[in-house]
Amino acid sequence: MLTQLKKKQSNILKLLEKELKLVTKNHYRNMWLALGMSAFGIPIGVAIGLSVGNPGLLATGLPIGMGIGMAVGASMDKKAKETGKQLDVEIKY
Repeated sequence: MLTQLKKKQSNILKLLEKELKLVTKNHYRNMWLALGMSAFGIPIGVAIGLSVGNPGLLATGLPIGMGIGMAVGASMDKKAKETGKQLDVEIKY
């Protein structure tokens, strides 16, 4: 029952985002956290690992990418709040 409720809630929020461009608190931060790790963190880690000659340093780029992603997402959340497109709801799974 609880999983069905969470699924319906998620569907409603996706519809609000798609149709009205309304997002929940920290929506962009959470989305960009993962994107930052994959889009920025892995290439930075590869560059660090190759420049030093130690492929074990690949993982050092992940926290850097996470920080970049969270910063980008936080600025997008701030913009959404300023324009009135942010719901006063935070979803915790």
